[in-house]
Amino acid sequence: MILAIDMGNTNIVIGCVDDNRVYFEERLSTDISKTELEYVVIFKTVLDLYHIDKSNIDGAILSSVVPQLTNIIKSAICKLTGVNPLVVGPGIKTGLNLLMDEPKRVGSDLIVDAVAAIKEYGAPIIIIDMGTATTMSVVDSKGNYVGGVIMPGIHAALDSLVSKAAQLSRISIDALGHVIGKNTMDCMKSGILYGNACCIDGMIDRICEELGENDIKVVATGGLSKVVVPECRHEIILDNELLLKGLQIIYKKNVNN
Repeated sequence: MILAIDMGNTNIVIGCVDDNRVYFEERLSTDISKTELEYVVIFKTVLDLYHIDKSNIDGAILSSVVPQLTNIIKSAICKLTGVNPLVVGPGIKTGLNLLMDEPKRVGSDLIVDAVAAIKEYGAPIIIIDMGTATTMSVVDSKGNYVGGVIMPGIHAALDSLVSKAAQLSRISIDALGHVIGKNTMDCMKSGILYGNACCIDGMIDRICEELGENDIKVVATGGLSKVVVPECRHEIILDNELLLKGLQIIYKKNVNN
């Protein structure tokens, strides 16, 4: 069993995984003010919650888009489990061919998602990850990572809207069942939720047209995907364990068991 952690700007995804299953998947808030010891306590609490004995963890892997926290989390994992984690980055084998202008600048989370999506669902495929930003990664029929799209995430867009408009307040994000709002709160909910769903549908259409593929699978992951994807008109697979699966695949490519 390995401990797999993906550190994003808003959330840290943590889970334990082996060749057969994902034992658990949880999301924690990313907090750059926390110390190594505080993260040790947090990770231990999560393991205890799922009755995972740290002595059963024989490896660990970390992907991160928050450089100032990478070494802190790496040290916390080592202190808790006694294993030195692999860090997804330059020099790590992924098996993914990046046809990008600057391959080294592609986010590690995007690479991990793509590796898992190809293994689980095949190519061509579009991978949507809904976090601080909403990203769409594109893999062609030959399994090449050919590019993608980065859009403001739902919470980032909502924060901007609320901060710029004095009469608008923060709202919860849930389905209304109708597009036309009858009050300010419902109008905002409709715009945020259905607006994002329409945006994703439209981007899928344009990506398929540009790629010259009609039969392309789409998979979505990330904290808000379960809210937005049901409102999309395209068929989209929901897989919130995608990151953990990808980290397990990359770990196996780099460690001789």
